[in-house]
Amino acid sequence: MRNLILSVVLVCTCFLVNAQVAPVEGEFSSPTISIGVVVEDLEKSVDFYTNIIGMKKTGGFDVDGEKSKELGLTNGISFEVTVLKLQDSPDATQWKLMSFGTKKKGKKPNFINDDIGMQYITIFVNHLEPIIERIEKNGVKILSGKPSSLGNDTYFILVQDPDGTFIELIGPK
Repeated sequence: MRNLILSVVLVCTCFLVNAQVAPVEGEFSSPTISIGVVVEDLEKSVDFYTNIIGMKKTGGFDVDGEKSKELGLTNGISFEVTVLKLQDSPDATQWKLMSFGTKKKGKKPNFINDDIGMQYITIFVNHLEPIIERIEKNGVKILSGKPSSLGNDTYFILVQDPDGTFIELIGPK
């Protein structure tokens, strides 16, 4: 019996050791992308994403001017980054907001084809109703009008953040 227990422990230990040192497949160490977004007004954008969309503020960090220049991010300007996630989980995508106090160049787009670059994000939700209530309570315009059916009890609404990024919200009513 003792040998059986030792064998089971040895097999389990080997499995765990191999699982921990097994190489990651492919080139990437994480399946998520952390997205940095420069916004006009950091406080206004954090408020929008947390209180209207429902993201969670999970942290943040500062980058001093010297490091920012070394990394090629700015020409020596310090900045603060606020990290938001849909849920406070290590595997959740990071939506990193930062501001340099500059005004948006160009006009706010009316449609996703009005500009190039990243124009929209898609967020899948369990229920649209609580989000719609927050959107309406805060006077945010639902660009798609009423929720549009995508079939299979799945609906779509479209809004914009304060800087014009389109946000598709998809889920059951």
